[in-house]
Amino acid sequence: MIHQDGNTADKVLSLTKPVTSMLLKNSDKLLESASLKKFLKSINGLPKQLQGRTLFLDLAEKGLKMISYYIYELEDLEELHLEKNLIESIPENIRHLQNLKVLYLNNNKLKYISEEFGELKKLENLDLSSNPLPPIALNIVSRIYTLRELRLYKINLEEFPVQICRYLHHLELLGLSGNNLNFLPKEITNLSQLKELYLQQNKFEIFPLELCKLQNLEVLDIEKNALSVIPVEIASLSKLMKLFIGFNDVQFIPKSLCHCRELSVFTAAGNNLRTVPTSFRELTELSELDLSDNILKVLPLHLCFLTSLCVLYLKNTRLKMLPSAFVELTAIRILNLSQNLFLDFPIEICALINLEMLSLDDNRLRKIPSEIKELSKLIHLGLTGNKFNRFPKEIFSLSLLKKLYIGQDQGTKLKVLPDNIYKLENLKELYIENNRLESLPSTIGLLKNLEILDCTNNWLTALPDSICEIKEPSVAVSWNILVYRSCINPATGRDPCYHGNPCKEGYYRNGLPPPDFCSRYCCCRNHSRQQHKTDLHHNA
Repeated sequence: MIHQDGNTADKVLSLTKPVTSMLLKNSDKLLESASLKKFLKSINGLPKQLQGRTLFLDLAEKGLKMISYYIYELEDLEELHLEKNLIESIPENIRHLQNLKVLYLNNNKLKYISEEFGELKKLENLDLSSNPLPPIALNIVSRIYTLRELRLYKINLEEFPVQICRYLHHLELLGLSGNNLNFLPKEITNLSQLKELYLQQNKFEIFPLELCKLQNLEVLDIEKNALSVIPVEIASLSKLMKLFIGFNDVQFIPKSLCHCRELSVFTAAGNNLRTVPTSFRELTELSELDLSDNILKVLPLHLCFLTSLCVLYLKNTRLKMLPSAFVELTAIRILNLSQNLFLDFPIEICALINLEMLSLDDNRLRKIPSEIKELSKLIHLGLTGNKFNRFPKEIFSLSLLKKLYIGQDQGTKLKVLPDNIYKLENLKELYIENNRLESLPSTIGLLKNLEILDCTNNWLTALPDSICEIKEPSVAVSWNILVYRSCINPATGRDPCYHGNPCKEGYYRNGLPPPDFCSRYCCCRNHSRQQHKTDLHHNA
């Protein structure tokens, strides 16, 4: 998946509005064109009468094969969304939209852009990503001197057009991820106003030194290439705030990076790092650090001086213990220590009083210390795939916990879920799949906030009646040995899904639910591990 730049994410929010919606401002005259009215009314959901100047039009995902000529009559239009259609060409009539400032044409089938496209003298934001564009199309784009944001993701670029470097001096954001670039022209330094540059998933083997001359650069994403060295010259990027170099082949981080004093986000996951330089402690603004999937073995002590850290990812770094100074990182909200070699729960974690999300999945933990009660703000806890001999009752002190993952697909199987589970009164999601539970406690019905209960692949023979008291839970009980019996939820009038249970007399037959089963109960897949990873990513 390609990183989406921040501005793209902002625009996605606007696309959640009805596609047919119009934003009308500064009403000063009635639209007179009968043909235009006919076109607009034909779009399901528009009001019968449109007054004023039409500034915003969203026609994304409408199956359009061409841009209707009626759109060109909207001469006041400032923002137009045509992404995710089947449009193949931009005709010369586009020149009529002289007030257009924002245009999204990504994910179409564009093969032709007329010369007149270069006459849009007010256009500031353009997205042409995921189109089969010919090289000449970008020469036309280079004539739109007012552009500030240009997104060209996944257009099979082999070379970046020099013309863009020569003429688009106002560019502040340039998105080139998902192409086939292995170098940048030296003229890239002409883009002196550039603040955000996205080069993820290309074919760079050598870090383009020209980038180190872009003095205004704040965000640089060059993940998923084939880089082995980050040059010392990166120190010249004094305004750099976010640096993504993950999933390359980098073995060393240059000491000079400490001169990027504004750096707040640094991602170097999936490289061959064994340590980070001691100068890292000078990055006092660093709030998010990802060193996952490296071969650290020992957490560098100087990282414990980064007291502004709020998010720390150390997944699969072969750690066995944490330094005692780790307790100084009290600002951390999200901590991922999954897929490491911890035999004991790192007691230092219990000093992180602001911790909200903790992942210790796939370690070798056998017990949880009572000190975990100090994590009073914890709402998300991942303990999947460990070596617990019993359910860790110490978790019950976490009164704010909303999500608990303790499925044991790779760990020691749990046989009992304690009655005290009801103490987690704020729990919304409980994943206890792949254990050997023969029953669930009746107190589970006291979890009034429970929305998801995943008991997939256990040894359950029956469900407690109290489970029907939970308001509209999504219950997964597939691949157990349940006898089918009615367990009607009074809120929904439905039963849980018994898919995958034995087909014997009196048991659920053929893996097919009765006609009145609610599909929302039919969770016949083990999705909790992937959902856990997704939660950790999106909450960062």
